[in-house]
Amino acid sequence: MKMAIKYLVVMAAWQSTNALAQPFKAARWITVPYAEGTGKRNCPLFEKSFVTHKPIAKAVLTITALGLYEANINGKRVSDAYFTPGFTVYNKRLQYQQYEVTKLLSQKNTLKVLIGEGWYRGTFRNENSDEARNNFGNEAGLIAELNIAYKDGSHTTIATGPGWTCRKSNIQYSELYDGEMQETRNSVQSSYPAKLSDVNVNLVLQESEYVKKHETFSPVRIFRTPKGEQVADFGQNLAGWVKLTIKRKAGDTIKLGHAELLDNAGNFYAGNLRTAKAEDIYILNGEAQTLEPHFTYHGFRYIKLQGTDATKVKLQAIAIYTDLKPTGTFACSDSLINKLYQNISWSLKSNFVDIPTDCPQRSERLGWTGDAQVFAGTAMYLYDTKRFYSKWLRDLEVEQGSNGAVPNFLPRSMPNTDVDFGVAGWGDAATIMPWTLYQAYGDKALLREQYPVMKKWVDYMTSVSKEGLFLKNGYGDWYAMGASTSVVFIDQCFYAYSTRLVRDAAKVLGHAADVQQYETLYSSVVKRFREVYGKFNRKDTRTQTAYVLALAFDLLPENERAEAAKLLAENIRSNGNKQATGFLGTPYLLPVLSRFGYSTLAYTLLEQQECPSWLYPVTKGATTIWERWDAIKPDGTLQEASFNHYSYGAVGQWLYHNMAGISALEPGYRKIQIKPETGTLNWCKASLITPQGKVAVHWQKLNGKLKMTVTVPKGTTAMIYVPKDDNSGYDLVNAGAGTHEYTSKE
Repeated sequence: MKMAIKYLVVMAAWQSTNALAQPFKAARWITVPYAEGTGKRNCPLFEKSFVTHKPIAKAVLTITALGLYEANINGKRVSDAYFTPGFTVYNKRLQYQQYEVTKLLSQKNTLKVLIGEGWYRGTFRNENSDEARNNFGNEAGLIAELNIAYKDGSHTTIATGPGWTCRKSNIQYSELYDGEMQETRNSVQSSYPAKLSDVNVNLVLQESEYVKKHETFSPVRIFRTPKGEQVADFGQNLAGWVKLTIKRKAGDTIKLGHAELLDNAGNFYAGNLRTAKAEDIYILNGEAQTLEPHFTYHGFRYIKLQGTDATKVKLQAIAIYTDLKPTGTFACSDSLINKLYQNISWSLKSNFVDIPTDCPQRSERLGWTGDAQVFAGTAMYLYDTKRFYSKWLRDLEVEQGSNGAVPNFLPRSMPNTDVDFGVAGWGDAATIMPWTLYQAYGDKALLREQYPVMKKWVDYMTSVSKEGLFLKNGYGDWYAMGASTSVVFIDQCFYAYSTRLVRDAAKVLGHAADVQQYETLYSSVVKRFREVYGKFNRKDTRTQTAYVLALAFDLLPENERAEAAKLLAENIRSNGNKQATGFLGTPYLLPVLSRFGYSTLAYTLLEQQECPSWLYPVTKGATTIWERWDAIKPDGTLQEASFNHYSYGAVGQWLYHNMAGISALEPGYRKIQIKPETGTLNWCKASLITPQGKVAVHWQKLNGKLKMTVTVPKGTTAMIYVPKDDNSGYDLVNAGAGTHEYTSKE
């Protein structure tokens, strides 16, 4: 029976023949023909040999899989992409890829494709279980079509189906959480005709950039711990794996365990991995070998090596992440803040492995919606995330419940089930992220695409509200240190904010009736907030996060905002000039202080080095952002937490927007504002590649004056605020494209 496939065809720019216009015209899905175990499974290898007799003009491989695939032709990889076809809601959206492979072909050819478990059928957490398996199916699958155009104008197609074989590979198992085991000794495995399979799936062409290898690190030291463990320290916490070059006896077994930290006694610490084993195992063949995994990755800085002397082998840590284009640069006169910025960047890299994850090390690695939305504004300064987030938001769209609820993480790996419950701050990714993308890139098409999702989320909150109050009791201000903020207070804040964003999106898109509808709803939601929560007359509403959210979302009457900002400042000072905010309050803390005239206090918080603070982890040697402010306590005690978690890195947006002073006055930076807050620093230098071109700012204090150089891209204008000598205000200059230099005045 011919497979049933629905196609969503997105043409690649280089496609030039009708043969490539629609994929898999001739191909059939194939799967493993032999019985597989119920536990960890061998990675199957599919093969097809073929001959070409004429000069080739172009050859393109179109391919996807149920699981992860790695394809090679004549022993060479067809691409430098990893973890294809990527992580999506497979039962609703499966990506396929296309590669030009002309140079890989010869007269006699063999196409081989390895299939790993991946997110499709490997062990991976879903909403019901931390160790779920076969989330989307229990059979590996492959479909591929190699279209060859000859120079004489003829074509031929090599497609999966009859004539393909399948056998076991030397990869005994490969799991995202537990790692990979390879038996590298030569052993001939029996091949069998691949089994044909019927698969019904929506196919979409690759939507985001590929996951690729990036930076490499050699050990900065190799040592024995007090327990006698042999450990290599690569000096940087990252997501990726270790490449091992070694020659030992055939049959020797090498084990590499992975961890982010040493404990306070100096021993290898894997206590925060939950159920993940994070161990790669190699059985050697007696020859000189270079070994690395195919279908797993780890979050680590340290490895524990067993089976050989670490000083007699070559170890190389390789960072892997989605191949995004860098857009931002930042540096200032404070080395600790510069290190904080680097840590933010590394936590982004480590958690942008095809989807925006919370952490790369433990048995989680999920696309938590709350984490994603609080960090999105910062991410858009550092990298071009438009395609990356757009892909993930399309999965949010298909995961959204029939009642409009948005899941707490996605993909949920729960096919054929409906979401019926959503919580504030997490579900609001449905409104906040499309709006943030629109502000950064000015693309109405994406906003239009996500607008129905935005509406459905707000309509869901309205449908479950009682007397105008959204009361879902979600996660609240996750991991805040200090007094807890009322969860229902937070609920109402985000209910109002999301409603406002839908109204604003409706204005942009020209939906007049919706503008009126959601303006009326917004006024009602804000009115109920003021009636029930606006007096801050409860202990759990007299918190930093409560004041911050009310001010950030404009929920108070204008004549009451200055007083609330004053109460926020007093709260911070009485707390020893330390923040007491968690995941939801932290992104807005410094922006609110700056907005209401407390820039000096914002700098005080940023430069604080005692716990909790942004610089406290830096003083503890952190190379990434921690999940908890006190993940390592002042006495050196480790908490069971992620040490590579970008959420608190949301402060990066303030570094660009306020410290450097770069912000968009119109979506897509069609009009730009430069308004730096110089604080205690001597200089700051930053740049941003916008849709209009490169914006750059360099300010420095010299001999009592502030000198500022600003670059404005073509086709835009900028409102440039030059700080006065006495910090009493700014002098405003309107500027066009070009590079401009300014000096402060009295």
